[in-house]
Amino acid sequence: MHLYIHIPFCRQACHYCDFHFSTNTASKRAIVEAIAREIILRSSYLPTKKLETIYFGGGTPSLLDEAELNLLLSTVYTQFEVNPYAEITLEANPDDLSQEKLEQLSKVGINRLSIGIQSFHEPHLTLLNRIHTAGEGENCVKLAQGAGIQNISIDLIYAIPAPDHSILKNDIQKAFELNISHISAYCLTIEPQTAFGSWLKKKKIRPIDEEFAASQFEILVSSLRENGFEQYEISNFAANQQYSKHNSSYWKQRPYLGVGPSAHSYDGISREYNISNNAKYLAAIQLDVIPATYELLSPEDVTNEYLLTGLRTKWGVQRAKLDHLSNGKFRLQHADQLKSLSDKGWISIEDEIITLTESGKLFADRIASDLFID
Repeated sequence: MHLYIHIPFCRQACHYCDFHFSTNTASKRAIVEAIAREIILRSSYLPTKKLETIYFGGGTPSLLDEAELNLLLSTVYTQFEVNPYAEITLEANPDDLSQEKLEQLSKVGINRLSIGIQSFHEPHLTLLNRIHTAGEGENCVKLAQGAGIQNISIDLIYAIPAPDHSILKNDIQKAFELNISHISAYCLTIEPQTAFGSWLKKKKIRPIDEEFAASQFEILVSSLRENGFEQYEISNFAANQQYSKHNSSYWKQRPYLGVGPSAHSYDGISREYNISNNAKYLAAIQLDVIPATYELLSPEDVTNEYLLTGLRTKWGVQRAKLDHLSNGKFRLQHADQLKSLSDKGWISIEDEIITLTESGKLFADRIASDLFID
C-alpha cells in the first residue's frame, strides 16, 4: 500500500504550474496538524495497513521544518505498519537544500529526494520563475549525495523556447556529470490557470512548438538510453533500475491513500478527491470531516485509466486484464483498432501484452484515448 502527503505551500508561483498551492505560509503549521489528523481519520481506508512507500508532494514539501516532518511521519508510523525498507520520498527545491536541511531530512527518515531542477540554464530558470540559480541546482545535488542520500531524482523541463537544442543537451550532460540515477523529464505545457496561460491569451508568448518539442523528446530519449538510462515510463528514466516505487504504484493501479488539500485516493473500486482549498480543508478536518468528493468507478472508468497509465510504462497493458476489467467490451470494440495501431508501428503486441513502440511514445495519450471503451 502507498501513502501520498500533499503539502500545499510554495515560496512563489512558477509560471507553468497549475498544482494546488498557496504562497501564504501563515497557516502552514495548522495545515500540517490537520494533515496529521486526517492520517488518523483515514487510517482504515486502505485494504491493509502495510505501507511500501510514502511520498511528500506539493507544493514544496521542503518548506517543512524538522518538527513538522516529525509530526507527520510519527503519525504515519503510529497508524500504519511501515516496511523497514520503505521508499520515503520528499519533493524539494534546490534553494531549500542546505547542509543543515539535508541532515534534518536524513535524520527523520527521508531516503529519496525528487529535486525540481527544471534546467541548469539561468535564463530558462528566470523564464519559468524559479527561485534557485543554476549553481544552486548543481550544488544541492552534491550536498545531498554528501549527506548520504543516494537515491536522487531530478526534474527537467524540455520544449522551453530556444534557438536550437544545445541548452537541453547541456542540461542532460550536467545530469550525467552529477551521477543522477533517476530523471523525470516533462514537456513544457501551457495550462489556462497559470501565468503562461494568461500570457498566451494576451499573445505575450507563443504556443509550444510541437515539432520542436518532439525533436527535444527524441534527443532526450536517445541521449539517456546511450548513457544507461531505461525509459520505464514516458517521462521517467532510471539508471540501474532505480525506478520510483511510489509513482510506479499509480501506473500499476495499486491502492493508495492521499492526504492533504487536493490529494486523491484510490482503493481499487473508487476514487476520492480532497477539496483544493486550504481554509475549507482546515475547517472540515477540525470537525473530523473528510472534505472529499467520492466517485465510484465504472468498468469503463477502470479500464480506461488502466490504458491511460499502463500504456505509458515499459510493462504495458495485458489484453486479458483489459477484457476482465471491461467485462469483455475491450476485445469486442477494439480488435480492428489494435491491428491498425500495430500496422502503423505504434504498438507492439507480444504474449498478449500491449506496449508502445518508440514512435508510438510520441502519441501515447492519443493512442490510449483511441482504445478507450464506452
